[in-house]
Amino acid sequence: QVQLVESGGGLVQAGGFLRLSCAASGRTLRSYAMGWFRQAPGKEREFVAAITWSGISTYYRDSIKGRITISRDNAKNTVYLQMNSLKPEDKAVYYCAAKLGITAQAMGVLPPDGMDYWGKGTLVTVSS
Repeated sequence: QVQLVESGGGLVQAGGFLRLSCAASGRTLRSYAMGWFRQAPGKEREFVAAITWSGISTYYRDSIKGRITISRDNAKNTVYLQMNSLKPEDKAVYYCAAKLGITAQAMGVLPPDGMDYWGKGTLVTVSS
């Protein structure tokens, strides 16, 4: 059992920034790759970024690469998504996800419904 709780979403103006947090727990947590997905109203859920707890493996969605950074604090069992230069099209519910025994790159290739665990999401709204 893995539990994921997102926080840090909110309303920002275009060009602004946010740092999202995913607080994770579970006895076998370190065996999971961690990542972020997002879903806008009426749209499919899409991959954003992923990381392993070692920090060796990271992977980003090509269209958003350069504006986001995924990181982790193992002591706090927390994964972060730093989002800069936000655009209106970044508005979505952002979800933290975990999948057992894969690399960060694999998380970006697999369909979202292949993830093992999800948080409830945190809403990011970007005004123009």
